Amino acid sequence: MKNSKSYLMAFTLLLGMVGTASAQTVTQDVTIIVASISVLSVSAGTVSMTINTATPGSNPTDATDSATSYALTTNGSGKKLTAKIGFAYATGISLALNLTAPSGGTSLGSKTLTTTDQDMVTGLSNLAESGVGISYTASATPSAAPNGAGEVQTVTLTLTN
Repeated sequence: MKNSKSYLMAFTLLLGMVGTASAQTVTQDVTIIVASISVLSVSAGTVSMTINTATPGSNPTDATDSATSYALTTNGSGKKLTAKIGFAYATGISLALNLTAPSGGTSLGSKTLTTTDQDMVTGLSNLAESGVGISYTASATPSAAPNGAGEVQTVTLTLTN
């Protein structure tokens, strides 16, 4: 009988403990770090233009291409796009570039590219946009010699401060 009472007391005590159990709460700190982001891409790696006509008494007719575009994302402010070519074209050949400005930016219009960075679009802040227009104009003078398969040039666009 004494054992029965002890068991009954222990059982009652356990039931009482189960009924008084409470929820537990824990916390955790989460840190989110956002780095400076400035990325740029173009829609095609190659553009080819052919200058093959002229009006008598005038320079050869310019060749144009507006088939490509660019995309950019930046979480910075006051950014700009610059452009340059890797080396000078042969005598009588030049390449001009016009970049359409994305939302909030300002295009500085068409510029003949050189080996020095030139500002093309300014005022780029906190944006993500794609399909922004690129327009090239290839020009030649009568002093430009025929060049067979063409002269390949690398155009470098840079998203910078």
